[in-house]
Amino acid sequence: MLQMKMSDGGRVVIPAEIRRSLGLKEGDTVLFELRDGEVVITTRRARIARAQAMFQAWCPREEGRSLVDEFIAERRREAERE
Repeated sequence: MLQMKMSDGGRVVIPAEIRRSLGLKEGDTVLFELRDGEVVITTRRARIARAQAMFQAWCPREEGRSLVDEFIAERRREAERE
């Protein structure tokens, strides 16, 4: 566990060890989430990877299948019915 003091304006420095572990570089955006009274810091990359993994669990990839193409075709069918 690492400790950091909060400075004026609520600023806290993310320790170098954590920045390296998350692959953070100057100018990167970090995401803060409050979970059960604790703050969780993540990166966009980590959140996107997590969302992709969740999606893959529900809709595994199949060779030659494009969900985008299926979605577009479904929307076109709906538009034709209107």
